Amino acid sequence: MAERPGIFPTFFISGFECSTFVWKDRGRRDLVAETQHRERAEEDYDLLRHLGIATAREGIPWPMVQRGGRYDFSPIDPMIAAMNRCRILPIWDLFHYGYPDEVDPFAEDFAEQFARYCRAAAEYVVPRVRGPHFFTPVNEITFFAYTGGEWGWVAPFRTVREDRFRLRLALCKAAIAGARAIREVEPQARMVNIDPLVQVVPPRDRPDLAEAARRESDEDMFLAWDVLGGLRHPELGGAPEILDIVGANNYSFGQMEYREQGPHAALPPDDDRIVSLCDLLRAVWERYRRPMLIGETSGMNEGRPAWLKDLMEESLAAVEQGMDLHAICLFPAVDMPDWHTGDWLHNGICDLVEEGGALTRVPYEPYVQELRRWQKLLNRVTELDEDPFSDPVELEDVVQAAHRLHTRADKDWS
Repeated sequence: MAERPGIFPTFFISGFECSTFVWKDRGRRDLVAETQHRERAEEDYDLLRHLGIATAREGIPWPMVQRGGRYDFSPIDPMIAAMNRCRILPIWDLFHYGYPDEVDPFAEDFAEQFARYCRAAAEYVVPRVRGPHFFTPVNEITFFAYTGGEWGWVAPFRTVREDRFRLRLALCKAAIAGARAIREVEPQARMVNIDPLVQVVPPRDRPDLAEAARRESDEDMFLAWDVLGGLRHPELGGAPEILDIVGANNYSFGQMEYREQGPHAALPPDDDRIVSLCDLLRAVWERYRRPMLIGETSGMNEGRPAWLKDLMEESLAAVEQGMDLHAICLFPAVDMPDWHTGDWLHNGICDLVEEGGALTRVPYEPYVQELRRWQKLLNRVTELDEDPFSDPVELEDVVQAAHRLHTRADKDWS
């Protein structure tokens, strides 16, 4: 018996980019197809197995499974077969930026439509994969509200702040309805609600923008989680059991300098206005006191192992301070294209190398070796055994490692 059992079977988890948005100048995108994950699912999940990773974020492509109110979930059958063979536990991402063409997120019945889809998805996957069962009803509500509601990158292509606010509340309402529909199928299902960690500062020569920057940091980052947890807009039905598990995404571009028009500008790694990841996590923990995970994180190119080192030191500092951190998601498992340029980002555990039309998976060994080092420091498995679900993570090992290593939080990303 674990002294302090974790929620997931391994502390390190991963996932696959699965966006299905309609992009501003390229039409409907399917990032699973662009990375060839669907046809290479067994290889991808076998990779995770050999890396000692037993949980993965996996998408159900809503635009591809719903046609006129009818559902065909066969596009995820290859993933189900692969995860069952490799004994990988999914966190099902039900709405990763894309929705069907016939759906309007501003319509009165949007939440009801989404709940029907969530119920159908749960009815399909729950009997086909081993539990416990995890779902992310709507991925990154806050970020999607920006990209589709104010920046005009993806459908519904709105470009004013008021529409961002409207879209965000519509997504919150849908996520709440979706979570309740899932639990009508599987009452014990857990919800993992993902949004980015954000810190926005005013330009050094524009102190008049300090209040606007503060609102972006202190209100916008929290509003979706607040609504899901019932702290704001209680009429939408949020509650702590809907917020459930808080997934905080951590990327370098999450700390930004405020811009009045368009996306804010990412701070350079040596900027003295950066705050530590530990401080950002503490703000989330003190607000909600819910189980937490790093929902996505990755460095770029040769910086991947150094990013993981910094991330682990910050995360263990947070654990030593008493935060209930259950997992760190190295995302993505295989590389993904930049949404804007199409160039490979080189942010995955594996790079993708084109060979005769096929995308060969090539592990980035310095990143893998840094993962191995931390697995050993935390007394975690480096390869899955026959039944990785037989015992939960012993979080006490992680806590003891945090006390033993006594890492210090800092804001140095360089």
